Amino acid sequence: MPTTDPKAEPVLAGLADQLQALISQLSGLMPHVKPPDWESAVAFRWRRRQSALGVQAWLSPVKHRSDLGLDDLQHIDEQKQILVRNTRQFVEGRTANNVLLTGSRGTGKSSMIKALLNAFHPKGLRMIEVDKEDLVDLPDIVDLVAERPERFVIFCDDLSFEEGEGGYKALKTVLDGSIAAQSDNVLVYATSNRRHLMPEYMRENLDTKYTEDGEIHPGETVEEKISLSERFGLWVPFYPFNQDHYLSVVAHWMAQLGADGKQIEKARGDALRFALERGSRSGRVASQFARDWIGQYGHRRRSRRSA
Repeated sequence: MPTTDPKAEPVLAGLADQLQALISQLSGLMPHVKPPDWESAVAFRWRRRQSALGVQAWLSPVKHRSDLGLDDLQHIDEQKQILVRNTRQFVEGRTANNVLLTGSRGTGKSSMIKALLNAFHPKGLRMIEVDKEDLVDLPDIVDLVAERPERFVIFCDDLSFEEGEGGYKALKTVLDGSIAAQSDNVLVYATSNRRHLMPEYMRENLDTKYTEDGEIHPGETVEEKISLSERFGLWVPFYPFNQDHYLSVVAHWMAQLGADGKQIEKARGDALRFALERGSRSGRVASQFARDWIGQYGHRRRSRRSA
């Protein structure tokens, strides 16, 4: 009968201790998720914190959300129609798609998401905002809400990736790449200034050479970069306003803040200069100008929530 070498016993014991310590460290890296109070809010933010007990993660209720309505979003009617239709299908339990909203800064992408929540939360829509750095936790979030009766949109704002980031593969898996079936009560709505979510370099075209030491299939590098955006069933592009549309949105926000017709007409020149200084005619710039002008020359604003 073979016997254990007495000299090996301390070595085996040491390896066992090291293995147990490694397991404990890995366990500490996995998020310990706290279930939220689902009745406390209709919008939540995913929070993640490292502590002595390991990684703590939870859904933090958003107590004071934006009061934007769909009527506030002007001159983006085609985009609005697509997103309202898709979201209505989703909350009614019909098939719907994950959505990637792309375009220049300030063109209404994030505002559209906020307005959709306000329009559809009475029908069971809920929203979870996840920062790019926390996308590695997406599978845990999906598991957390999978058995809930509500319909959840996971909102990723201003999304873009550099090569090698962990959230990139996690998002690909949740969208359409896991052995597990996709949860039918979860969609991902993401906004980005990049149509393909990852930077594209001129050198990638220059590197496409069939040399002795080159990559056999160089096109696959580019294909990998666009594979994530292709997992979104709908692409909805947003564009900068022309001058008339910009002034129309300025007038809308000034009226919302209490300005009358004469004040709106008087402010046209200032509004154009305001946009020129920022190099952008967008809904965001229009709203910022209205707040600045009314703050200087208008009356004290009244909250729309209390109106």
